[in-house]
Amino acid sequence: MSLLKKSHKNRIVKGFICAATAIAIFAGSCISSCAEVTEESIKAKEAQISDAKKERDSLSTAKTNLEKIKKDLEKSKSDLNAYITELDASLTDIQSKIDALTDQITEKEKEIEETTRELEEAERIQQEQYVAMKKRIKFMYERGDTMYMELLVESGSFGDMLNKAEYIEMLSSYDRKKLNEYIATTQLITVTKEALEEEKATLDLAMEEKEKEEANLQDLLATKSNELSAVKADISDKEAAIAEYEAEIKAENATIAALEKEVAADKAALYSKYKYDGGVFTWPCPNYTRISDNFGMRMHPTLGIEKMHNGIDLAAPAGSAILAAYNGTVVAADYNSSMGNYIMINHGGGLYTIYMHCSKLYVSKGTDVTAGTKIAAVGSTGRSTGNHLHFGVRLNGAYVSPWNYLK
Repeated sequence: MSLLKKSHKNRIVKGFICAATAIAIFAGSCISSCAEVTEESIKAKEAQISDAKKERDSLSTAKTNLEKIKKDLEKSKSDLNAYITELDASLTDIQSKIDALTDQITEKEKEIEETTRELEEAERIQQEQYVAMKKRIKFMYERGDTMYMELLVESGSFGDMLNKAEYIEMLSSYDRKKLNEYIATTQLITVTKEALEEEKATLDLAMEEKEKEEANLQDLLATKSNELSAVKADISDKEAAIAEYEAEIKAENATIAALEKEVAADKAALYSKYKYDGGVFTWPCPNYTRISDNFGMRMHPTLGIEKMHNGIDLAAPAGSAILAAYNGTVVAADYNSSMGNYIMINHGGGLYTIYMHCSKLYVSKGTDVTAGTKIAAVGSTGRSTGNHLHFGVRLNGAYVSPWNYLK
């Protein structure tokens, strides 16, 4: 074989080696590590953008109309109990919106974390594709035309030439495919960035709406406090004020006594389930130990005379967890214009615990609970002017000091 033919043959072999090497570099760094970017994945991101915009629209339309609430409340001011009941319903509704926004914010933060991870992965894939394409383009620039010509010229027959031409077309098709993949990844990055911005905008709006709803809640609480104070101030005759207060407590006690009487009918069945064994109560408002009003005789803040306070008031922020103090059965989970949203639990042996002024109730009548079960959330419903839990204990039909059962 002549030296010239050997030289041509060597160039052809080298060309094949170079081509194979370039393809291996390109495919190895991209195919093995790149998640396939499809039209569906891009459409999914576009749908995510659309959903985020709709979510913001729904946030805007769900705002509390505080002025309308106040206007509606004016109609019931002449009847204090009706006024308190209506106002408490608004307070409960706003607190529910705050809780829902809190959950939405938590979920949105998780979605943003996930979208951020997807963006970082798409950018990593794009960079690998870019590096592989640079190598391929450099190789084709330096060797492409020469290699193709050598392949065709050195063909031994017409059939061999067609086979090599088909091989060249396969290489070109492969290059086009990889270029299209790079373009698709770039498009995915663009829509993922847009989706991330939309998610962040929705999160910002949810946080803003939560702040507004919390302000609405405080505004209504202040309105309630002022109105209750004004009603007390309007009663010029102190004896009438005292009588009004005593009637309030009497009505409260009558409600409790009626519940105890109702429970007495099923006493045998209840006692077979629970009988207080002398254990220490769980603290009903975890992480909050400040007592704003203690059990026993106290100087009434409005009437200026000594009156009995039949429980302890635990100062805590709205929405704080209220726990069942001991094992028992819920015999009441209801609303009363004096006690607000309240829960009463029978622990057996004539022992009951009562939880008043809740913003939300998480259990219903007939529910069996264990010590530490989350049963409600702190609020300021009923005859209350600030967020707190009024915790009372009754034994054989009379209020006793909760400190007999708490640490």
